[in-house]
Amino acid sequence: MSENGVTESEPRGNNTVPRSRLAEYAEMTVPAGDAAPESEAAAASEDPEAEARRQRFTELLDVFRETPVLVPLGDGPGPDGERGLLTADWNGVRFILAFSDGQALARYARARGEFHREWVYQTILGARLLDVAVPAAGVPCGVALDCADGPDGVVFPPVLGVVPDEVAVDREQGDGL
Repeated sequence: MSENGVTESEPRGNNTVPRSRLAEYAEMTVPAGDAAPESEAAAASEDPEAEARRQRFTELLDVFRETPVLVPLGDGPGPDGERGLLTADWNGVRFILAFSDGQALARYARARGEFHREWVYQTILGARLLDVAVPAAGVPCGVALDCADGPDGVVFPPVLGVVPDEVAVDREQGDGL
């Protein structure tokens, strides 16, 4: 994978098409056999490590959907003129920043050098973030949980199986994408 988030290109005739990280995330979220051609599903099910990663992600997603998280308010207005949720844009995708508890939010504040300011936040159920806030963003959007915690943080990308189908970036090309 290169520094700009694009993996090696896949050959398609004489042209090459770069693969994005979102494609990799999408593949991780779809259980082997779902929406994949038979040959791809067979290859995926033969890789126990990939299947184990998919299973762990699915379990983590289920727990996240049932868990209330802290979501700081940003400085800009939201859709109703009130302060919107704190977000960060990365490679053309917006991520709502969420934190599992006050300590995780404090680590984020310290990493930003803003530990001493007041952080106003809302407590929102993970499912509500994914099912309501993500579609309301109006742009490709996912959720980043505990983003200051390095490998212990989790990204819930805007892909099928994570966010509503109509806002997933990997939905069928014929649906207007």
